[in-house]
Amino acid sequence: MKFVSLAAVLFLACPSAFAQSPPPGASSEKKIAALPHDHHEGLTISADPYTDKQRAKDTFGKADPTPVGILPVEVFMRNETAHPIRVNLETIQLDVQLPNGTRQDIDWLRPTEVADAIAHPGGAKTPKKSRLPIPVPSNDKKADKLADILRPLTLDADVVPPMGMVHGFLYFDVNHDLSIVASSSLYAPDAVILPANKALMFFEVPLGAPAR
Repeated sequence: MKFVSLAAVLFLACPSAFAQSPPPGASSEKKIAALPHDHHEGLTISADPYTDKQRAKDTFGKADPTPVGILPVEVFMRNETAHPIRVNLETIQLDVQLPNGTRQDIDWLRPTEVADAIAHPGGAKTPKKSRLPIPVPSNDKKADKLADILRPLTLDADVVPPMGMVHGFLYFDVNHDLSIVASSSLYAPDAVILPANKALMFFEVPLGAPAR
């Protein structure tokens, strides 16, 4: 138990765990508060789907994923407790309710996969998301440059500090059908309060919910 506690402390002390911070300013805070969200047990997860193509182009520039059918969703996670909270980013999905009553769960794509789809839109279909912890080296300079743009914008901090926030984008292949956002939810099933690893109930953010 002492070893586990020490390991947790060392991990939480790592600057990269808290690398992403919220956009500053009162106006930004108001915008975040108005986004679709789910809140319980001191954690709020909000989501902002970029369905406006001009907005996406202004944000991502040459690395805009919308022309190749990929939806960027900016995710904000605010912790209002006195303890750090870890959210398992690997299990976050886009939950789509289809017209026939069935549902489809879509995994998010890594920046390298999004960059490859943008660099080669006429190539093979975007591969299934790799679970490897270390990206596979690439010899594709065009895709590498696009990935370099996407990485700083991507949500990669899985620990939300006490009374703090992290944010960033996740990318979902919606096959050019941005209209499914109206019947979709961002689903985050795995979150725990540290260091006790107390599990929280799942979070489900309806992306089609009207802004408050």
